Amino acid sequence: MYHRHRERHVTGRIGWLRAAVLGANDGIVSTASLVMGVAAAHATQPAILIAGTAGLVAGAMSMAAGEYVSVHSQADSEKAELEREEKELDSDTEGEHKELAAIYVERGLDPQLARQVAEQLMAHNALDAHMRDELGITEALKARPLQAAAASAASFAVGAALPLAVAAMAPVHGLLAWIFVTALVFLAVLGGIAARTGGANVRTGAMRITFWGALAMAITTGVGMLFGGAG
Repeated sequence: MYHRHRERHVTGRIGWLRAAVLGANDGIVSTASLVMGVAAAHATQPAILIAGTAGLVAGAMSMAAGEYVSVHSQADSEKAELEREEKELDSDTEGEHKELAAIYVERGLDPQLARQVAEQLMAHNALDAHMRDELGITEALKARPLQAAAASAASFAVGAALPLAVAAMAPVHGLLAWIFVTALVFLAVLGGIAARTGGANVRTGAMRITFWGALAMAITTGVGMLFGGAG
């Protein structure tokens, strides 16, 4: 009897992790930038909160729709590829067998062993073998539109709520500084958590996301000051 050694890998998390990190990052950066831009234009605190709340709702819906459409397109492509492969397996089994064996030869197997492996895998589940080894589609990395849309919308809303809460509680005179500093902290924590969850370097992940967030907030604040001064 063979014992299967179970290991924990991060590849199964890639689908929802990418969408969640992207959503939270956009929520923090876009809402903090929006609030800072409006505040820099000398808007009142109620106007700043209204703008931030509108940005949260619009951003969450936009992220959900964008992720759903994007990932659904990928899912449609995968479905079309599988249907095409299924037809080829029905019409040219021998040719598909040779194609699969050739893939294993390219990966380093002896030709005779490659033919045996291809034969056994196709006897077990021909479509699954070609889906995985020819098309590169695996169950862990399969496109899941609804999961990606939900993860993006929820994470955007959570991310956007953080700078919005700071804008509601911080003193008006120090609002820009409060939002800028706390948003950088939020981004650094998010980058570190995402990197750790994905098995990457925590410091690099935190620094990367913080740098781009700071740049976005600085540019938006500058635009707000420019139009605020012009008014």
